[in-house]
Amino acid sequence: MPMILVVDDEQNIRDLVGVYLTAAGYSVEYAADGPSALDAFHQTRPDLVILDIMMPGMSGEEVCVALRAESIVPIIMLTARDTDMAKVALLESGADDYIVKPFSPPELVARVRAVLRRAGPAGEPVDDTGAYHLGGLVMDVASREVTLDGTPVALTAREFDLLLPMVRRPGVVFTREQLLESAIGYADYAETRGVDVHIRHIREKLDEDVASPRFIETVRGVGYRVRRDAP
Repeated sequence: MPMILVVDDEQNIRDLVGVYLTAAGYSVEYAADGPSALDAFHQTRPDLVILDIMMPGMSGEEVCVALRAESIVPIIMLTARDTDMAKVALLESGADDYIVKPFSPPELVARVRAVLRRAGPAGEPVDDTGAYHLGGLVMDVASREVTLDGTPVALTAREFDLLLPMVRRPGVVFTREQLLESAIGYADYAETRGVDVHIRHIREKLDEDVASPRFIETVRGVGYRVRRDAP
């Protein structure tokens, strides 16, 4: 039974989310502020964190950054800020997904399921057992592990799912909408700017020089592709 850590300073939000997650078959732990969230994370090691952005003292973004510094645990942010800049800022902090308040609890549960499914063994199983090799890059779909020249690369669930279709089909150009369709099952046009943020994070983890990329090339006006001749 996957465990979800719900972090929100509003008791009614914690209770509401907890009722729906429990009914969906998840184990739930709670925290009301940032420091408590970090303590709960270290004690319970949850499979996913639902994290409110607006909390006193330590914001959700600060908690997200702290978690991401030590873990690739999937993180879904709750936010009242419905602007492109705010959404991009959440992705910059390391979130895998976000949902805008007021939200539908069934939609939040659906997003939890989707993120856990993409996260692999800690959530729902994946049925693709191939391992893809491209130059020094290896992506193992069954274990969702990535190595570069034999060294592990810690990609988040969203980063893994955006990179995988390009590695599967090197040389093929993917639009941002196509990458989202592959990663989350539908093309959410409001999230297309976030693809650029995730691609930049992937490039940083692959230690790429954007001017002369080893793997991911930008195709201006279209999207991205992975080099067929990647070394």
